[in-house]
Amino acid sequence: MERLQKIIASRGVCSRRKAEELIAAGKVLCNGRIANLGDQADPQNDDIIVDGKTLPAPCKNVYLMLYKPRGYVTTLSDEKGRRNAAQLVEGCGYRVYPVGRLDMDSEGLLLFTNDGAFANAMMHPRKEVDKIYRVWVTGYTPQKLEQLKEPMELDGYRIRKPEVRLVYEGEEKTELEVTIHEGRNRQVRRMCEAAEMQVKRLKRIGEGKLRLGSLKSGCWRFLSEDEMKLLKNE
Repeated sequence: MERLQKIIASRGVCSRRKAEELIAAGKVLCNGRIANLGDQADPQNDDIIVDGKTLPAPCKNVYLMLYKPRGYVTTLSDEKGRRNAAQLVEGCGYRVYPVGRLDMDSEGLLLFTNDGAFANAMMHPRKEVDKIYRVWVTGYTPQKLEQLKEPMELDGYRIRKPEVRLVYEGEEKTELEVTIHEGRNRQVRRMCEAAEMQVKRLKRIGEGKLRLGSLKSGCWRFLSEDEMKLLKNE
């Protein structure tokens, strides 16, 4: 037996949160009875109707990476009508959801999947999957770099010591590589701001042992079996 919202999300109908909203609105039936939040069901034997439609058969779990360009939000829908990253992976043939966030002004590696258990595991604080960024900043000095390397407090939470290295020091912009161990909201940008450096460009190039590689901006590809093993063994 599993909670209804988990079953619905696992079949690719919608996210777990949206499934909870449908249940609360009385739009989910289980064996002809209006379901309630907290209800459980057997997906193999129970008759589940979601918003007037029979629950789809189990679908294949898929995993892909997208090079999210700047100017796209990560949410599946946006009240302001802005472009969202999910539109870029519509051609994959499956209903997939982003794993975590990448803010609108940032670019780079963003994972998508229809495997809710995998997504939850990747985002759980206990897993602490490292995230690696290339960051182009102005206002750089060696002293500020050292400040950036130290643990700091964000929203009352003391982050773990990041790994920071200088990639290239230019006259106009300096390129850094920053590895963080959490996923706080706009964390790298706020870290740089605290160190009095201004972020001009931010690109996620890795999660755990997975790398963006040569994937072009706006393009996506399925993950290989070897890459999935790297992620699941993190």
